[in-house]
Amino acid sequence: MTRVLVVEDDPDIARVLVNYLLHAGYEAEHLADGREALARILAAPPDLTLLDVMLPGLDGMEVLRQARAVTQSPVIMLTARVEEVDRLLGLELGADDYVCKPFSPREVIARVKAVLRRNQSTAGAPSSPAPGLMLDATLWRASLRGQALNLTRREFRLLQVLSGQAGRIFSRGRLLELAYDDALDVNERAIDSHIKNLRKKLAAADPGTDWIRNVYGVGYSLEEK
Repeated sequence: MTRVLVVEDDPDIARVLVNYLLHAGYEAEHLADGREALARILAAPPDLTLLDVMLPGLDGMEVLRQARAVTQSPVIMLTARVEEVDRLLGLELGADDYVCKPFSPREVIARVKAVLRRNQSTAGAPSSPAPGLMLDATLWRASLRGQALNLTRREFRLLQVLSGQAGRIFSRGRLLELAYDDALDVNERAIDSHIKNLRKKLAAADPGTDWIRNVYGVGYSLEEK
């Protein structure tokens, strides 16, 4: 059974989420402290974590940052902080999705299903979409010229989409559709932020080469090298 960890210090919200998850057929566990949650995630990564930003012990952003150093288990952030910079920071740290409070429990369940479905659909054997570039969707790992890229899930999905049709120019809107399974709380600025980080990592592994071309006013493409 798919195991979902709910990390939320508000007992009422946590109870509702756990009940909805159980009703949807998931196994649900609840923790209210950030340090306890991090220890649990590192010891036995759940299939997905619903992670509140404001937590006692250790805030959700720090839990996510430390967890991403050892596991790519999907994470959906829950927060009452609606500033765009907070959402972008969470996504850059490796969050798979973001839900702002107050939210509908049904919406959360829909996002859980979408993230899990995306995670399953990208599983497969390592592939080489371009010379020197290797993508392993099973482990969410990518390498270039034999060097690990250490991508976040968002960066991996973007690279996966771009490399699937190297040379094709993808608009930001199209990248949102293809790389973000549920993009209700993501806008085109998030695409630019992730592409910027992705280009830096590719350049570090292959100095002097710009793998991603920015077509002004249109979008991005992966250049075949």
